Amino acid sequence: MTTHFSSMSSPVGELTFTGTADGLTGVWFDTDRHQHDRTHWQRDDALFADTRQQLEEYFVGARQVFDLKLAVQGTVFQQQVWAALCAIPFGETRSYGQQARSMDNEKAVRAVGLANGKNPISIIVPCHRVIGANGALTGYAGGLERKQWLLAHEAKIAGTRWL
Repeated sequence: MTTHFSSMSSPVGELTFTGTADGLTGVWFDTDRHQHDRTHWQRDDALFADTRQQLEEYFVGARQVFDLKLAVQGTVFQQQVWAALCAIPFGETRSYGQQARSMDNEKAVRAVGLANGKNPISIIVPCHRVIGANGALTGYAGGLERKQWLLAHEAKIAGTRWL
């Protein structure tokens, strides 16, 4: 199956989108540490017009919830973890323990952290909203400076504090 892609500049750097006819499969930072085989990628800016528009709205503070067709691939557990991420409200944070408890699996804190780290749809599936139990910023595939920017951006718009 052919993977389509597009990209855009954003306040947190260049973003690359990937997807198929089934939906969005990835939103990647330019510093993404996961390697992608781009052999069969084809540029298709039109396919990602909604993704680009919704992210632009997010970055200017006009969107808090995304409405995009996702075709994310992962294990059943990863899918559950990523669904739990989408349930964290805009402008709020959760600890990994809170996320595990929200999934009725409080002993899976480490597994939740690992699955968050494999989230392929940055920003839209908001793994940046998960922080350490002590309120500290913890790992983020896009880098902690991006995580901090995203949390501060959301807190400013929502009128909340993330730390």
